[in-house]
Amino acid sequence: MSDLIELRDRMRDFTAERDWGQFHDPKSLILALVGEVGELAEVFQWLPSAHSNALSREEPTATQVRDELADVLLYLVRLADVLDVDLHAAALDKMAKNASKHPSRPL
Repeated sequence: MSDLIELRDRMRDFTAERDWGQFHDPKSLILALVGEVGELAEVFQWLPSAHSNALSREEPTATQVRDELADVLLYLVRLADVLDVDLHAAALDKMAKNASKHPSRPL
């Protein structure tokens, strides 16, 4: 079983156990997803750009980054489920389109 399918199924169960399906319409999930991306951006907002990679790996920032990335992923997986989008297939298709649109440069 793929990791995305496992996450989708666990999110379905989590949602059903709390009767949250009524709140998981596409608009609400998109707004929640945007909010979580905003929380991730907030972690990096005042880090100096030149050092943001290194600083984001130090505690407590590393835990904050991990938690916010997880929230973004979970909302994205839930949104894809509600919209009946195969996220893995969609990502592969998009990567192929991007490779065609932006060919690699010769070394």
